[in-house]
Amino acid sequence: MTLVKLPLRLDSFDRKSRDYAILRDAESSRATTSSLLDEERYMDALERTVNIMRDLREFSDLNHIEFRSMLAAILFDLAEVHFLLKDYRQSEKELEMLFKVLSRLSKEDPERYGEFHILAMELAARIMRSRKKTIEMLVKQRLTTDSLYEKVNAGVASATERLAESLRKVGELTASSGAYKEALKFYSEAIKYSKKRSGRVGRKEIKMTIEMAEVMSRIKAMRQRAKRLLAAVLPHAIALETLELEEDIIALIEMIDKYEEQPSKWKAFTHAVSTMLRRGEKAVKDGEADAEAAADTAADEAAAYADNQEKE
Repeated sequence: MTLVKLPLRLDSFDRKSRDYAILRDAESSRATTSSLLDEERYMDALERTVNIMRDLREFSDLNHIEFRSMLAAILFDLAEVHFLLKDYRQSEKELEMLFKVLSRLSKEDPERYGEFHILAMELAARIMRSRKKTIEMLVKQRLTTDSLYEKVNAGVASATERLAESLRKVGELTASSGAYKEALKFYSEAIKYSKKRSGRVGRKEIKMTIEMAEVMSRIKAMRQRAKRLLAAVLPHAIALETLELEEDIIALIEMIDKYEEQPSKWKAFTHAVSTMLRRGEKAVKDGEADAEAAADTAADEAAAYADNQEKE
């Protein structure tokens, strides 16, 4: 796999200095780490990355922007490696530290670091296990992302495309598990970032909107909202002359109408079961009454027989 490559500027260093050697060796070691990950040698990749961190401790100025750039790159690597090793808790810790480092770098030089802040968000969408925490993180980081878009768009757009696609995949996965309302949050975020990337409603945005509406159609209370959403994007699909998307939108609207017209299968099933149970209860009560009458008759006959025996 290709690791995130932050742009290091080594020209400002004396090529004979220890600081220059540390950063140069770190870059070389990260290339080796990337190869190890491709070979699925995750423990070797972790060992290599930890060794880079050890070497970085000898850097003379821990506040130097190039040192912090390399630190951010290593945190990207550690979060990826620990996730692949299924050490999710440690991976999320490194992700939190990464955001702290990148937030400061992005403010100092948005042109240079803006896209990496968004790539960190994309990484979070992929590796965080708690979907609730992922959404909270996205909301928390959105202000920073918005300010980056105001200052610079170069590089940020391509990073945002990756973020939008990752969020869409998380939404798809979450919906497949039956967590529809949670899935809708991811689709909503994906569409927002995708529109921010393109600045318009294009093919990708329409396709994601159709997917989102399909998830909404599985929730009875949201079906009418799904229809309104589809009706809103249909003119965009027509304008783009994408017949496939137009047909998908119309087919989904028709499917929602059928859902609304037909009684719920579950409702019909529960009604049938309730009716069966009521009939069963009635049969039991009728059977109890018959048994009680038979018992009374038997008791009367037994008493009459006993009286006759005494008289004889």
